[in-house]
Amino acid sequence: MEWDDKGILLATRPHGEGAVVATLLTRNHGRHSGLVAGGRSPRLRGALEPGSLLAARWRGRLADHLGHFTLEPVKGYAALFFDAAARLAALSSACALVDSALADHEPHPALFDGLLALFDLLDGPAWAEAYVRWEVGLLAELGFGLDLDRCAVSGANDYLAYVSPRTGRAVTASVGEPYRDRLLPLPDFLAGRGGGGPAEAMSGLKLTGHFLERCLHGGSLPPARVRLQERYANAVARGDQIG
Repeated sequence: MEWDDKGILLATRPHGEGAVVATLLTRNHGRHSGLVAGGRSPRLRGALEPGSLLAARWRGRLADHLGHFTLEPVKGYAALFFDAAARLAALSSACALVDSALADHEPHPALFDGLLALFDLLDGPAWAEAYVRWEVGLLAELGFGLDLDRCAVSGANDYLAYVSPRTGRAVTASVGEPYRDRLLPLPDFLAGRGGGGPAEAMSGLKLTGHFLERCLHGGSLPPARVRLQERYANAVARGDQIG
């Protein structure tokens, strides 16, 4: 069997003396792994960074075999953020989440396109808010969409302020205030009220992180996602400018 596709590198692991097993999110063939001969060579090592867009050819005897990849670099996104640690952490987190969340060989073309769009947005001023919105989209793609359009109790859509940690449905400030200690804050930028900034992005990361833990295999966030939230929380607490 053989096919050609575009793929975003999610992760690699060593195999033998010089090869790696690469896991890609391909546009038409979903999450797919394959052996890359010489993957640790100087020629390929720089191209096999998480987030790299690659032209991929996969060959294997059967569809469920590991098979072999031939990969050619198209664009390396990680290099754009080597001097912006938080943005690089967001890129790494997104790749790790997709790697953890998806079953093999199930096409998710919208998620593929959305991940590339996120990489472009990470170079903009509202990158953290864009990242949180991407995680909301990932939850929806996985069948765990949040209902942030109207109050779960009253049906109103005026000043939605909280989200139920159990149902993922929003409630208004007046309905949720007596239970605020048991609810998750809903950032203004997710409620359609504009806003944003480090504190709101931090609330967004806590909100999406709570629900991602529930739908990922093993019930825990990947280390790269944990590091992103910790790095961002520490920067917010110090009042640092987050680049």
